[in-house]
Amino acid sequence: MFELPPMPTWDSLHPLIIHFPIVLLLLTPFLVLISATLPPRRSGPYLMAAMIILLFGTASLFLAAATGEAAGELAERGGGVDKVLAAHQDLAGETRMIFLGLSAILIGILFLPRLLHRPQTRIFSTMLPLAFLALYSVGILFLVNTAHQGGRLVHEFGIHAILPEEASQQTPPDVAGQGTMDENNTEKYAGDALQ
Repeated sequence: MFELPPMPTWDSLHPLIIHFPIVLLLLTPFLVLISATLPPRRSGPYLMAAMIILLFGTASLFLAAATGEAAGELAERGGGVDKVLAAHQDLAGETRMIFLGLSAILIGILFLPRLLHRPQTRIFSTMLPLAFLALYSVGILFLVNTAHQGGRLVHEFGIHAILPEEASQQTPPDVAGQGTMDENNTEKYAGDALQ
């Protein structure tokens, strides 16, 4: 029978959520670059899509940080963990502020011609987006370094999400053809009974 997995607790959501801002924020510059290469009359939709993805990515950074703070309170401390966790948290805070600023800049680039009642020219469709990409590269460096410190916590120090009680006590149902362990820790298969 099909069963849904247990609902994770707030402090165990961080590994599930953290990948969304990383993907969204790394996708944004590609759309900005596509926009910058197109003529002014055709670049708008790509720049608008880049702005929407950037806003979702920035918002998801705040959600990831909130779940990360909850998970960090439960992490085992000591040794190098404290230092790496502090670096990860500091970088996460700086990354959030950088992407807030980048979001405001891209909104300005997109809507400034409309506010000034100016036609879309190469300055707004090419030059400013390319300058924006230079600034965006700083944000990517912070994002990647934050992710690297988080990866160190997981892969170097073994920090992981704490599963809800019900999930850790349940045993998976036996699936035909996949073998089970008997009382002697000998693997048995469903087809063994026929022999």
